[in-house]
Amino acid sequence: MSTTMCQVMGFVVSALGFAGCIAATGMDMWSTQDLYDNPVTAVFQYQGLWRSCITQSSGLTECRPYFTILGLPAMFQAVRALMIVGIVLGAFGLLVALFSLKCLRIGNMEDSAKANMSLTAGVMNIVAGLCAICGVSVFANMLVTNFWMSTANMYQTGMMQTLQTRYTFGSALFVGWVAGGLALIGGIMMCIACRGLVPEETHYKAVSYKSAGYKSGTGYETKKVPVIETNTIKSDEGRRSYPSKYDYV
Repeated sequence: MSTTMCQVMGFVVSALGFAGCIAATGMDMWSTQDLYDNPVTAVFQYQGLWRSCITQSSGLTECRPYFTILGLPAMFQAVRALMIVGIVLGAFGLLVALFSLKCLRIGNMEDSAKANMSLTAGVMNIVAGLCAICGVSVFANMLVTNFWMSTANMYQTGMMQTLQTRYTFGSALFVGWVAGGLALIGGIMMCIACRGLVPEETHYKAVSYKSAGYKSGTGYETKKVPVIETNTIKSDEGRRSYPSKYDYV
């Protein structure tokens, strides 16, 4: 796979992951009501990061935002922070990756500068993907813990005593996992493409020029004579000179 193709594919995959992170953060179905024991219900509840909603059997949906910040659990606020940090890093990473594309020429930008920018964008997208994956995983762990605690309270001494609402995984969790994985893969592809953008070192001998004077029909003129510099040092006795009638040095 060529460097340009790998870089462009990494940019596209990262952009899809960034869009998925935004969609997952704004979705309301992070946790949905478990209908295993009660498949027929008049009210269906689901919750997101920003509000909780209730859908009635008549089709009416009512959503109520969270009017508090300090009243929310610490892990819930941590999930919010991780998703926001992932979105911000993804946005900056895509912006840097856009200017580092090899197929896009901006002024006299060298390939070495594009390589550094591509590496920076790749690292930022990798961190953004990890933030999204960690945020979704923390929320999923909270759901699993609350689910089994609710189940233990419902079934005591072998018979059902209380009926509680249990919540299970919502569609936003799967969207967040996929989006974080895409951002992670796109960042890795950008880091791989960085190696192809670094110019190879060349080992050519340096060539310098000196001026030599000579007379022509119009007057005194100068011309540049190339002198090749090598690492081998010759003694004065070993040097050979080729005198010319035009040489005045």
